[in-house]
Amino acid sequence: MTTRVITPFGAETTAAEVAADVDLAGKRMIVTGGASGIGIETARALAGRGAEVTIAVRNTDAGERVAADIVGDVRVAPLELTDPASVRAFVDAWDGPLDVLVNNAGVMAIQQLELTDSGLEKQFATNHLGHFALAVGLHDALAAAEGEARIVSVSSRGHLFSPVVFEDINFERREYTPFGAYGQSKTANVLFAVGATDRWADDGIYANALMPGGIATNLQRHVGADYIPRRMEELEKRGQKMTLKTPEQGAATSVLVATSPLLDGIGGRYFEDCNEAELVEPGSEESAAAGVAGYALDRVNADRLWELSLDLIA
Repeated sequence: MTTRVITPFGAETTAAEVAADVDLAGKRMIVTGGASGIGIETARALAGRGAEVTIAVRNTDAGERVAADIVGDVRVAPLELTDPASVRAFVDAWDGPLDVLVNNAGVMAIQQLELTDSGLEKQFATNHLGHFALAVGLHDALAAAEGEARIVSVSSRGHLFSPVVFEDINFERREYTPFGAYGQSKTANVLFAVGATDRWADDGIYANALMPGGIATNLQRHVGADYIPRRMEELEKRGQKMTLKTPEQGAATSVLVATSPLLDGIGGRYFEDCNEAELVEPGSEESAAAGVAGYALDRVNADRLWELSLDLIA
């Protein structure tokens, strides 16, 4: 039985506060989706402690504007996660060791079923498979880091909406639902952390997943600006509370997973509000507010997803 990781930080802690006592000079880091939302604040906090940060973005013009606004060594590189050629180009262009890969970019609740050019459901392709291909491609760079390398897999409480439905990833034989697809992709983010740690810990690479919290960002563009207020109201009717975070607070758990010495040698776990989450039963009242589903940490599921993902990127 493993001991839960409990830290001095909490829901209101900011990314800068988490990183305040950590020296990142000489460290090289990548933040996907670093030009919007919590990606900006993740990059800002890491660069502020001396790391060289590359923000990997679809829109490099937006990336350059963000980089210019951050104090520190921030670089910009193009990356389209649904385009295998773009992922390969990014990997091929990377030179030297990599200390931290923050898989932060994502899309949420696309309202109608969309498939990529490869025929994959777009949320699964963006949130999981593109990041999987990126991490596999950068494995040697991570293994070359001095000391421990980390992968930060930004998941969501949305993983409680659905396990990975291996028999029908692309909704060919079941009704598409925006949050079902989102939930499946976010479960995949957690299972990736489990699978990567199992396979790569001997190389000095550890991966953990996390829930940033409720933050009003561009991530909600497919569900409307009132999504978070509606969600908060639903929880309040159940006698539960969801506190809206600022982007600086939302980035805190990512920065904790990326940098905290409290996580040295720890991987395959799921964090929220800067602490390791407790197991909950999906669909229960408790799971509406917090926690991680057992199916998202299941090593059999993680192995199955890993093999499927290798086949899909081959």
